[in-house]
Amino acid sequence: MNKKRCDWAENTFDAYEKYHDEEWGVPVHDDKVHFEFLILESAQAGLSWSTVLNKREGYRRAFADFDVHKVAKYDSRKIEELIQNPEIIRNRLKVNAAVNNARLFLEVQKEFGSFDSYIWSFVDNKTIVGNWKTMKEVPATTPQSDALSKDLKKRGFKFVGSTIMYAHMQATGLVNDHTVDCFCFKK
Repeated sequence: MNKKRCDWAENTFDAYEKYHDEEWGVPVHDDKVHFEFLILESAQAGLSWSTVLNKREGYRRAFADFDVHKVAKYDSRKIEELIQNPEIIRNRLKVNAAVNNARLFLEVQKEFGSFDSYIWSFVDNKTIVGNWKTMKEVPATTPQSDALSKDLKKRGFKFVGSTIMYAHMQATGLVNDHTVDCFCFKK
């Protein structure tokens, strides 16, 4: 049976469809997954999501299976090694940001008990459900992503602009932006 998907996931490669069907818009309450998407969404800046998705396993290997405690300890030698790693996007600013953000992620966990508690507070602890007929209607940012981005930047995080954070919110189910005709859309 053919399932109707959001336009961006129609007629794509299997990993893209699987990501759409099983992850995108599904509420996440696991700090490890939040950290993974913080790295991946930041890496995606200026690139296509398919590029990042194709390198996801490489990121998993390069960033210690997204163990924030290990990544926070990466030193300049490890950063140089990552910049030479063809399995990830070899952008010095993005790699440095991932390590910087890991350290700050731990500070947020300490302050709020979990990164999950922190990030969900920006949506009053419930998924915002869009009622979009087409993907063209879906915003690139919202007041919530603006507030989250501003707060993260104030804390010293890098590559956390409002568009990136809105993509993180979509990926981790703080927002459900599946179109109303998509089989994943649920009121």
